[in-house]
Amino acid sequence: MADTDIENEDDPWGDALAEQADGEAGESIGLSELVDGEAIAELEDTGENVDLDMILDIPVTISMEIGRAQISIRNLLKLNQGSVVELDRLAGEPLDVLVNGTLIAHGEVVVVNEKFGIRLTDVITAMERVQKLT
Repeated sequence: MADTDIENEDDPWGDALAEQADGEAGESIGLSELVDGEAIAELEDTGENVDLDMILDIPVTISMEIGRAQISIRNLLKLNQGSVVELDRLAGEPLDVLVNGTLIAHGEVVVVNEKFGIRLTDVITAMERVQKLT
C-alpha cells in the first residue's frame, strides 16, 4: 500500500501522513537556519508575527551538577550515612547548569539569605550546544 493510500476520513494520522507525503504540510526549516536566526528573520520580512509569548510559560527543569561517579551495584548497596563518594571533578571547578538535561552554563555556588544559589560564570552559546550534539 502506498503512503498516499493511507488517507482515510476516520484516521487523522493517515490524513497527516498523506499530507506530508504530498508536501502540503509546509516547508521544513533546517537546524542551521534556526541557529542563525534566518528563519525568524524571514518571518519578520514577510510581515508575519513572531510571538514567543506562547512558550514563555512552559515549565523546564533546571539542575546543577557538581560531578559524577560510576560505582558497582555492590558498592552502591554498601553506602550508608557518612559514606563518601568520590566525584570526577576537582574542588573549585565550576558546576554544570543543565536545563532539561542539556548543558547551558557553568557556575559557582553562592549563599544568599542562608540558601544555596549559583552564579553563572560562563553561558554556553547556541552554536556550542549544537556542535556538542554532533
